[in-house]
Amino acid sequence: MAHRALVIALLPAIGLRVLAVLGFPPALLFYGDSFAFLREELTPGTARPSGYSLLLALLRPAHSLTLVTVLQHLLGLALAIGVYALLRRRGLPGWGATLLVTPLLYDEFLILLEHMIMADAVFVALVTGAVALVVRRVTPATAATAGLLLGLAGITRTVGLPLLLLTAAYLLVRRYGWRPLLALVVAGAIPLGAYATWTKAEKGTFALTEADGNFLWSRTMSFADCAVIDPPERLAVLCPDMPVEQRPYPPHWLWEDFSPLLKVPGTAHRNQLAGEFARQAILAQPVDYLAAVATDLRQLLRWERTAVDEKTPYKLPAAERPISQSVRGIAEAYEAGPAATRVVEPYAGWLRAYQRFGYVPFPLLMVALVAAFGLMVWRRRWDALLPALAALALVVSPPFLAAFDVRYVVPAIPLIFLALGLTLAGRAPEPAAPQEPARLSRAG
Repeated sequence: MAHRALVIALLPAIGLRVLAVLGFPPALLFYGDSFAFLREELTPGTARPSGYSLLLALLRPAHSLTLVTVLQHLLGLALAIGVYALLRRRGLPGWGATLLVTPLLYDEFLILLEHMIMADAVFVALVTGAVALVVRRVTPATAATAGLLLGLAGITRTVGLPLLLLTAAYLLVRRYGWRPLLALVVAGAIPLGAYATWTKAEKGTFALTEADGNFLWSRTMSFADCAVIDPPERLAVLCPDMPVEQRPYPPHWLWEDFSPLLKVPGTAHRNQLAGEFARQAILAQPVDYLAAVATDLRQLLRWERTAVDEKTPYKLPAAERPISQSVRGIAEAYEAGPAATRVVEPYAGWLRAYQRFGYVPFPLLMVALVAAFGLMVWRRRWDALLPALAALALVVSPPFLAAFDVRYVVPAIPLIFLALGLTLAGRAPEPAAPQEPARLSRAG
């Protein structure tokens, strides 16, 4: 059987996801984010776009968080199979393609995100699916489909927007012709434009969120010194009032009571002032800004995802997590019953034990990404350029725009191993037939 290796690898991967469904019903809930997505009233999100909320709304009539997580688990498995099929198409043997999708099947964090009511699993599928389509073959139809997927990714997580621009640049640099480029941009603009128009109608701002300035401001809280920045009086209210060495990690400045951000009235006004302050801080202290980013990026050298004694929402719980009274009704309305995450042994314990070792350490992940770039140049496999650059953008951009978070790195995993597989493939992409100069095109 040509795909025996993949079938053998799939069976335990399915088993791990069954353990998640049996061990932690109905789903894992993440702080306030999950409940913001689950709200019955659909409005454009303030801190995050509401694309995932629209998907949850489509599934609401089933009143089943288990249905949501099962579909996300199936999406994760389908993604691995899709990457495998593409690598086989490019000439890799079955065992080689299977080896490269093993992290997609077995990484505990991907399984955790699939079981969580968060946008990440859907975002991973949208981005990787779009990139794989472009890599497989560039035509106006595939470019339009990829653009639509990236547009949907942009209204799911805003980091998807730069990936649309990156893909457009890739088509332009590799001279695939104007038709695929136009199809990509137009198709991607449809969901983005529709969502921004919705935000304009609801909140008076043509944008995907009203928090980009807030997040960038929180980044500057790791180094901002108002004696150096010398902000105007209207921005001075956003100056931190504690020494740098005592300041908490940037995300805490967005929500905690001590944050001066909460002193500014009006969501849009707050976001505008925060953005202005952040830009002034970065221009006044560029070295400190880059040092803060570098400090965050050093976490990519950390071998363990989470330490044994570390408090983090990314550990599978050992006991039921009660839902706060203020948001309990939201989850229970969606589930039409109790919605708190239950812990069912022994399945939960087996998966918790697996979580301690079932992942690709970040240092090895970065080695794989560097190897993909190196092999791409050495073997002139330029079809690997898009997934490699997209992975790099996903890994590097959060520390520049907000802060490092383990959850922000994980979406790069499928792209890294797709890029690495393309550089190792024995068969180069088929060249396109010669065309008129005005219609230059080349198959990926």
